Amino acid sequence: MIMGRVLIIGAGGVGRVVAHKCAQAHDVFNGIMLASRSVEKCEKIREEIKGRTGVGIEVAKVDADDTAALVALIRSFKPELVVNVALPYQDLKIMDACLEAGVNYMDTANYEPVDVAHFEYSYQWAYNERFREKGLMAVLGCGFDPGVSNVFCAYAQKHLLDEINYIDILDCNAGSHGHPFATNFNPEINIREVTQTVRHWDRDKWVQTPAILDAGSVHFQFDYPVAGPRESYLLYHEELESLAKNIKGLKRIRFWMTFSDNYLTHLRVLQNVGMTRIDEVDYEGRKIVPIRFLKALLPDPAKLGENYVGKTVIGNVMTGTKAGKGRSVYIYNVCDHEEAFKEVGAQAVSYTTGVPAMICAMLMVNGTWKGAGVFNTEQLDPDPFMDALNKYGLPWHLEEFSGRLPE
Repeated sequence: MIMGRVLIIGAGGVGRVVAHKCAQAHDVFNGIMLASRSVEKCEKIREEIKGRTGVGIEVAKVDADDTAALVALIRSFKPELVVNVALPYQDLKIMDACLEAGVNYMDTANYEPVDVAHFEYSYQWAYNERFREKGLMAVLGCGFDPGVSNVFCAYAQKHLLDEINYIDILDCNAGSHGHPFATNFNPEINIREVTQTVRHWDRDKWVQTPAILDAGSVHFQFDYPVAGPRESYLLYHEELESLAKNIKGLKRIRFWMTFSDNYLTHLRVLQNVGMTRIDEVDYEGRKIVPIRFLKALLPDPAKLGENYVGKTVIGNVMTGTKAGKGRSVYIYNVCDHEEAFKEVGAQAVSYTTGVPAMICAMLMVNGTWKGAGVFNTEQLDPDPFMDALNKYGLPWHLEEFSGRLPE
């Protein structure tokens, strides 16, 4: 088996999972470095990994906003791949560093400007020619959604449906962390995402609907496997953009996510009093960004796992034709918060993002996924990825779907 070295940038909840899972796959990775602005977080994760697996990893301090420092670290460690699980604001800086240092790149979330709560792939797709000219590969958005949700579509397109006309991605967190209010990943990124105006792709155009907190938001009750009926809200998610471009025959694609009444009530109050603002305000002679101050007050998502119970259920309902007949399939995964914590010390939301990132890294390092340019995961062979999900902790299920979704 081909082995390689991997540099992981970011030591939050997802970074912890990626580092743990790479260490478990020590037959694939013969060198692992975890780097972050907080080297103390890296050192703590290193000790956890050493205690659980016996595998040693290297750690380093780096500012992901500093391209020169990133280049120096990459050239010093000499990895085959950089795994970016830092903030989406830093994606372009890290891509620039990979181009300068001549190394492959992957991430789990697309770029978002700091001053605008809006994310789209155009910023990173614009790097395609530069990566192609250097013979380097960049894989974008390989967490669960985006990531696994895209691969589910590619798998359905390859094996299950001759044409996919409708895709509904359904993300349910049926877990409980015991806090009055908390977010499952970086609060700043999470709140920016869920307070945006919603859009979905329908018949060759983007259709806008109100944000989840606003009057007129679109939601319905879906009966999830294991979790049961849950209110699910229409939300914009970045995989819609690439899938609308890459899935043949697609007429409509939507993304749904569950939110509890408690979560929505807290978030609505925070928005009403201005705590979700992303612009600077004057406070006692200083400039502060309210959402960043709020982040400092909320529980750290990386520390939620210890008391988290329940499961996540994430999957795709895909409808189209097979051999001239209509067919609907549902591919999904169920992940247990307690089991995830037991294995790697993280809750299931971090686990379901970190495991696919490690699988992507593995497939890139061993040459199974290879190419020159910028790719989304649905453009690559889904079969080895689907096999690896079953092997590395995120087994998937396939059912014929006969339920009802909103028109």
